[in-house]
Amino acid sequence: MTVHVRAFLLRIFRNFPYHWLFAVLVALDGYLFLQPGLNALSGSQPETWLEWFDRAHLTIFLQAGGATELSRLVLGVGVQVMALGLLYRARIAWVMSVCMLALLGSFVFWQDEGQFGLAIYSLVLVVLLAGYWRQFDRSSLAAGGLFALLSVGGLLVYAVFGALYLGEEFQPQIDDVVTAFYFSIVSMSTVGYGDITPQTGASRLFTASIIILGITVFATSISAIVGPMIGGNIKRLMKGRITHNMRKNHIIIAGVTPLAQSVYTALRERGHEVAVIVPADVVHAYPPDADLMVGDASNTAVLEQMGVAQARYVLALRTDDAENAFIVMATREVGGPQTRTVALANSSTHLPKIKRVGPDIVISLQLLGSEILARTLSGESIDGDLITRLLFGENGGGQPPLGAAQSPPANAS
Repeated sequence: MTVHVRAFLLRIFRNFPYHWLFAVLVALDGYLFLQPGLNALSGSQPETWLEWFDRAHLTIFLQAGGATELSRLVLGVGVQVMALGLLYRARIAWVMSVCMLALLGSFVFWQDEGQFGLAIYSLVLVVLLAGYWRQFDRSSLAAGGLFALLSVGGLLVYAVFGALYLGEEFQPQIDDVVTAFYFSIVSMSTVGYGDITPQTGASRLFTASIIILGITVFATSISAIVGPMIGGNIKRLMKGRITHNMRKNHIIIAGVTPLAQSVYTALRERGHEVAVIVPADVVHAYPPDADLMVGDASNTAVLEQMGVAQARYVLALRTDDAENAFIVMATREVGGPQTRTVALANSSTHLPKIKRVGPDIVISLQLLGSEILARTLSGESIDGDLITRLLFGENGGGQPPLGAAQSPPANAS
């Protein structure tokens, strides 16, 4: 009993989705970190939230220590956004989370008295994320979009609030949110129309920081979004070309049925080279390193890309018998002289129709199961010839098995 419990626990720990746990823990850290800042914002009572963008209210807010609370707000929201990226196991979300959590813990340690527990919690999360870095190894387009959104949004908040705070040091003065937003966008994009110019050293340095950060943020954001798209397409393209050139004497499996996936596992365990064709938008359980292509197996172009001319067998193991028949006919058109076809008849009533398209082997599991069960209940003998005749139909009796091209199938007793 203890052995079974231990094996069960080991199986749970092995398959536990750690990225979900880390995402929840990081989001919780960001929420706890936001609480003092939200309380500070709610304590100052402007008539509407738009008044926070008014320069008079903003000056009072910053002079009262609001700059610290504004930094807290931006950092806390950023941590929670990166927690969403951790759900996708994205490497960029992992990097940003580690950096932000380290900054968050340092912020709490130096600014918040009595909040050492939150600082320790943040630093522990940093250590745990560093220890499980292998869990976050994907280039996710969604996580790249979140990173770009956070980066651009954070820079925009910094530019707008800074422009309002230093508004008197520009010519003409920046004293409303629309002008501050306009100046921020123009500076971030490095357009620089020149209609609003800094007049003091502080405002010039502030404008220079917006320009430098804008170039950096836009370049990084574009690479974070476009990188996974281009990288994934190049990877699929190169994989398709390389495997197409290397495929020879392989077996092609078309389908995602339990039978197809079991046959794949059995063939791989015996050292066969196996390529798989799965329909679009269908969930499958093939391993990530499988030589797999998404497409229609009854399309001759797809079969040619999978190297059907050099294939030994094409196994049509889909749930639709008509599709299996079409796959056999397509293989007849573009397959090589040594390529043989195997078709699955899911229904025994379709068996004669599938045989008409001329597959080398027809598999009828329904007929096999019913006949074996009937013979077993009747006390009749079951030999290898019977199983071969029932399993492969009339066309399969003389075909060699997959593992031995020149020898007849062994009888099972």
